[in-house]
Amino acid sequence: PRADVAFAMHLWNTLPLGRVRVIEGPCMAASSTFTLTIKGKGGHGAAPHQSIDPVLAGAHIVAGMQSIVSRSVDPLESVVVTVGQFTAGTTFNVIPDQAILKGTVRSYEHEMHHMVYRRILEMAQYMAAAFRCTAHMETIAIVPAVVNAPEPTAIVRAAAASLVGTANVVGGRSMASEDMGLFLEEIPGCYFFVGSMNEEQGYHYPHHHPRFDFDERAMITGVATMAAAAAAYVLAENPEIFPEA
Repeated sequence: PRADVAFAMHLWNTLPLGRVRVIEGPCMAASSTFTLTIKGKGGHGAAPHQSIDPVLAGAHIVAGMQSIVSRSVDPLESVVVTVGQFTAGTTFNVIPDQAILKGTVRSYEHEMHHMVYRRILEMAQYMAAAFRCTAHMETIAIVPAVVNAPEPTAIVRAAAASLVGTANVVGGRSMASEDMGLFLEEIPGCYFFVGSMNEEQGYHYPHHHPRFDFDERAMITGVATMAAAAAAYVLAENPEIFPEA
């Protein structure tokens, strides 16, 4: 059977223990990856004039891509372009015949994603051509933005407030991504964040840090909020079953 609503949560180690973060609308970004292949002509490092250097072209492309967000994106929009991998050659004294750049694009809007990729490809092709190279790009969509629906979000916000107090229910977005976005494309729901940071006990390292750890009491807050939200939704949707609720 098809689900009517979806609730999910994520511990968040930059949010103090005892706080819950919930926001209507986009709360996490869509994410996709790109691979740029820059092709040139290999040769000996002692005779660069006899080769076409894809490393040089790739370096200029990486530097140029930093201008996409600052010069092609509305300052009020949120976009992140990251090149996390630059691979070229296998030895120090040879100019390779190709360089491969891999990275991610993150935004809240599909249209913004398309515009950014258009600019990346334009920049890569024109800069590669300036250094007598060619550039080819492949992209893979990973997950869409996580977009919280109004009614489920209101339920979670009220549930959290009943447990931690209204002052400890905060807003905020993240440019990280989650596959919860796939669920929320199909059904309404809410994805919320539970604070797990406790600086006094050393639980303050960010997610994916090698020393990451968290205050496990955060799970009590998370489970209680989830249970309260689920109960509130069921009671509201089935008044004939729970007339005294």
